Amino acid sequence: MPRLTATADERLWVPVTGSLGLRGRRHRKAAIRMLLDSSRRQMGLETPSGRMAPWLMSQFVPMIMKRMDGRVLAWVWRDDPELLIATAQLQELTPHLRAARAMMPMEFDDTEAFHSPHLGTGERLVIDLPRGENAPPTATYTWDTGSHLVTLTAMSPDRERFGTVLGAIDELARSLRLDDDLTVGESNVLRLDPA
Repeated sequence: MPRLTATADERLWVPVTGSLGLRGRRHRKAAIRMLLDSSRRQMGLETPSGRMAPWLMSQFVPMIMKRMDGRVLAWVWRDDPELLIATAQLQELTPHLRAARAMMPMEFDDTEAFHSPHLGTGERLVIDLPRGENAPPTATYTWDTGSHLVTLTAMSPDRERFGTVLGAIDELARSLRLDDDLTVGESNVLRLDPA
């Protein structure tokens, strides 16, 4: 199974994937708190999430992502982890996934072509002013490789500042690539460099 890799600018992004223990804990907790608060606002709940739930989730999320074995990568914005989170995902293109993509709401038809040096031409959809006042702005990048679907989704609760980070999200999307393992003989594995 291929794995996702990316070259995120360390001056802008803090990786959540692979940040076990104390490394990246503050950024993980802030990003999880932001996601919980955004989902509560979308459900019409005004009270923010407490401190315990983000802390508990921040302990388990890295282990869960490690078990995903390169199928999920995540980053938070270094300067303000509650401003932006980006998640990349690799999924096998099953008939069910193709059907689900075909039945997406009409606003998902407003995509534009987006080129990546590693994945070729895909699609970008920016919803910077969502219809619901509590819905967060998002940017979604998608590539269909024929056998897999590569998706990067970035989300922010701040409508005013979301446009200021779109360029950095574009650069992160362009750095995504697939690493594939080929079995050579009985027990050797050859890893191909995507470049």
